[in-house]
Amino acid sequence: MKAIPRIAATAILASSLAAAAGAAPVNDLRGLGEYFRACMKGFAGESGEELTIAFSLRRDGSLLGKPKVTYVKRPAVPGARIHLLESVAEKFAACLPAPITPGLGGAIAGRPLTIHFIVPAREI
Repeated sequence: MKAIPRIAATAILASSLAAAAGAAPVNDLRGLGEYFRACMKGFAGESGEELTIAFSLRRDGSLLGKPKVTYVKRPAVPGARIHLLESVAEKFAACLPAPITPGLGGAIAGRPLTIHFIVPAREI
């Protein structure tokens, strides 16, 4: 479905300045992972669904190219995959540009990065 790239592109343009405004810059990969985990918290999905995104960043923390979904654990509910992909695309776009230091930016610029997301079990 072609809506996912449009959603991601629209969200990136609309929220690119707002995302990093309140976050402290991170200086290492562990901090970058923690930033994305905190920023991505609460995306819609069914318990146990998993998704991996491969992407690259520029020196300033903005997205370089298009993110690619490299793994999706099949959702139990039919049609839930599209919903999961759209939800993750929106949340991911809202996290960009990532607040990174110039040192980290120089180290990771243009290099492939991956993030694996797991929808946690819901408490009843």
